[in-house]
Amino acid sequence: MDGQHIIDRERLFGAQNYAPLPVVLSHGRGAQLFDVAGKRYIDMMSAYSAASFGHLHPRLVKAARDQLERLDIVSRAFHSDNLGAFCQELAEFCGLDACLVMNTGAEAVETAIKAARRYAYDELAIPPDTAEIIVAHGNFHGRTTTIVGFSDDPNARRGFGPFAPGFAHVPFGDAGAAERAVNPSTAAILVEPIQGEGGVIVPPRGYLSDLRRICDRHGILLIFDEVQSGFGRTGRDFAWMHEDARPDGVTVGKALGGGILPVSAFVARRALMNVFTPGSHGSTFGGNPLAAAVGREAIALMREEELSARSARLGAVLMEAIEALRSPAVIAARGRGLWVGVELDPALARGKDVCLALLRRGVLAKETHETVLRLAPPLVIEESELLEAIGALGAALEETAAARTG
Repeated sequence: MDGQHIIDRERLFGAQNYAPLPVVLSHGRGAQLFDVAGKRYIDMMSAYSAASFGHLHPRLVKAARDQLERLDIVSRAFHSDNLGAFCQELAEFCGLDACLVMNTGAEAVETAIKAARRYAYDELAIPPDTAEIIVAHGNFHGRTTTIVGFSDDPNARRGFGPFAPGFAHVPFGDAGAAERAVNPSTAAILVEPIQGEGGVIVPPRGYLSDLRRICDRHGILLIFDEVQSGFGRTGRDFAWMHEDARPDGVTVGKALGGGILPVSAFVARRALMNVFTPGSHGSTFGGNPLAAAVGREAIALMREEELSARSARLGAVLMEAIEALRSPAVIAARGRGLWVGVELDPALARGKDVCLALLRRGVLAKETHETVLRLAPPLVIEESELLEAIGALGAALEETAAARTG
């Protein structure tokens, strides 16, 4: 079946909650993907960081296969032989004490919200059902009804209310505004260290450490959502490490599953994790033996292949190559490590048009908010592949600008 027939069938029988580019991918290795016709593409998106280790990393595939020879899933009514080791290795990698393993990033964030609220009532003496969590404008933490309720993206919210109360919004990057929002009902501050869906928005230097000081001063929790920014994406193991702003809790996911399967977790100080008691939270698949096996191998790969350092080095190459394009269609490029947002001049280039032009040149990327091109290749990408992709970006920008100016 050719690509168009596959696309048509998906449209006929699937929900239209995504607007994919017109390409049907069938296989891949490392930072390269191939469509059903055999055309090669460089992956500059890595599934929003889920494929940070590249596609079908042999060590991750082996870890999954070896585990599948022994045991797939058991109920959390019983112990399994690798969950404890996974939790220890993940907690130590995050610089915290304990883990609650889930599946998706949104589940990890929901877990963090529940933990912050119960901690507020049990430890901060906040009256029941009144706890408030400070969040940032432009946030993206997932798509559950609670989470979209504190989003300010109208498309994510429309038609899904009523929404849960208990969230206060402040401008991202403004620590002073965050402190002014603290009140006797405040339980926590929950932010992304870098806003990915918002357009790879990097806050002012000192913002994260300022938030840490604010939370210490007021005796409230600091929780970072590192589902996209974690596991080396920004050139450090976690984005908060750029400022040594150790949180009380952190949400992780995407790369943790190695691109093999969904694995996420809420990782926290022991005092915060202790709010959970039997029956208070859980997931049928959360912490299953297969997930634990893949997650452990992902952590080992991060350490042994020094992927955070690789991300920092190649991130500098990526930024330098973008700046060298000197394209009038580019207003600015921003980011850290192998995570860059290219802000486009809408008079010269629309994000979707640039992505389509890149697609024709064998590069996969995605825009956000129409005017920002997000670049987040696998951390294992070769420098030659990276430079090839940016060369294609230069040609795509020229083509798009020429078409828009007539």
